[in-house]
Amino acid sequence: MLNRLPHTLRANAHRPAVLTTRRDGTVRVAATCGELAALADTYAAALHHRGLAAGDTVGLAVRPGPRALAVLLAVHRLGLCAAVLDPAAGPDVLRARLALARPALVLADATAQAVAGWARPLARRARLALPELAGLGPVATLGRRLPGCAPALAAGPTGAPLPAGPEADGDAVIVFTSGTTAKPRAVVHSRSSLAAGMDAVSDLVRPRAGTPVLGGTFFVLVPSLAAGAPVALPARTPRTLARQLRRLAPQATYLTPPQLRGALAESARFTGRVWTGSAPASTGLLTRVREAGAAEAWGVYALTELFPAAAVEQAEKAAYEGAGDLVGTPLPGVTAQTDGADVGGGGGSGSGGELLLSGPAARHRYLGEEPDPWIRTGDRGRLDGGRIVLAGRCKDMVLRGAENIYPGLYEPSLEVPGVELALLVGVADADGDERLVAVVQPRAGSGPKAVRAALAGPLGRMGDARPDVVLLGEIPLAGRSRKPDRAAACRWAAARLSTGGKR
Repeated sequence: MLNRLPHTLRANAHRPAVLTTRRDGTVRVAATCGELAALADTYAAALHHRGLAAGDTVGLAVRPGPRALAVLLAVHRLGLCAAVLDPAAGPDVLRARLALARPALVLADATAQAVAGWARPLARRARLALPELAGLGPVATLGRRLPGCAPALAAGPTGAPLPAGPEADGDAVIVFTSGTTAKPRAVVHSRSSLAAGMDAVSDLVRPRAGTPVLGGTFFVLVPSLAAGAPVALPARTPRTLARQLRRLAPQATYLTPPQLRGALAESARFTGRVWTGSAPASTGLLTRVREAGAAEAWGVYALTELFPAAAVEQAEKAAYEGAGDLVGTPLPGVTAQTDGADVGGGGGSGSGGELLLSGPAARHRYLGEEPDPWIRTGDRGRLDGGRIVLAGRCKDMVLRGAENIYPGLYEPSLEVPGVELALLVGVADADGDERLVAVVQPRAGSGPKAVRAALAGPLGRMGDARPDVVLLGEIPLAGRSRKPDRAAACRWAAARLSTGGKR
């Protein structure tokens, strides 16, 4: 699909490709198909002229939009590997990730580079900031260059021939997930696993040419554009999003549960089929979407390691009366097992335990590790008549909004002078969301004011993982080794918050 897309874009050069919406609901064309194809060609020529060749890694810190899609198409065209960098993760985490991925070049837009001087408020509002550029290796600015940014990505010679695209499989994209600052973990997708994921989305959503699709992820953009459907990037505010839905009447919509809840609060009306993922989607939320006009409302179970894995429609989810969270039947080609009992996607019932998945769209490996066909999801679950039913998580992870936050990445930085122990825990909120709480145990003799002052620096470097609340108290311990008891700490935090515990 990625190989075909540039040809499809050129064949429909004058049709709109990417749409955006102003606050009043007015829709504008951010890029036509021809402009998107030309931009991808320009970036491919620039990267080739810079000396990058098949197998090299390019770091990307670029906001979603036409430029981000065009550079990903250029990277794919040359057989490069894109390492997706999240500046909102904070500078300490980002430095560790860059050290693991070792990109030959980092491409960043101006907002991601806004780290000093007049530009700092811009970065703070967007919650994006690369660490100081020194030591990151070569950095080039993608798009508009502002004062203080790295040099722009220089264009290559006009009309210069590009090398033939690679025929063999290889690394296509690196996406960072869990791990620690000392030892980050990254998912590596191959060209073939990425292609399989695109095909699975296309078969699931079935986009039609000519009618808009609303969604901002790579897995929405590529299948939709390949089918000839323009894609509207979701508006940032719930009110504008509600206006956007009313104006566009999209054939299909992909929004995260927090986006859906925000739009529903603004009395949004839906059309066509609505899809949601990246966070738990309750039966109640899907039902509200159906009641707001959607022909169908689907929850998608997906992981960074395998997208998509399963899907369930509101009617089936509402009819399920068993224990746990029904997330649907494994999609064609996806095999699921629990506790070593392979039951595939066709029937049977697992005995419960950690859910394992495999399939053509599964990641090739974790960076620096050997390939493994089975993905350990970290979710506890079972199979009920071939359908996946989840029953909680096995690994430490907090899901706030639609963001996965891994405590192990950040807890070490909180153990500053005056702090004995520090944990990050998730306290359940409404509709499956969680609040991120830092539970901090001061050392004997350290006063609350001094501890909070010492934590200010580390908290400021946590980016989007900054806790909603910081609670000071004694962390419960468990077992013969007297390790911190996360479950007990979570219950303690929930009780403190319910009684108005102070920040």
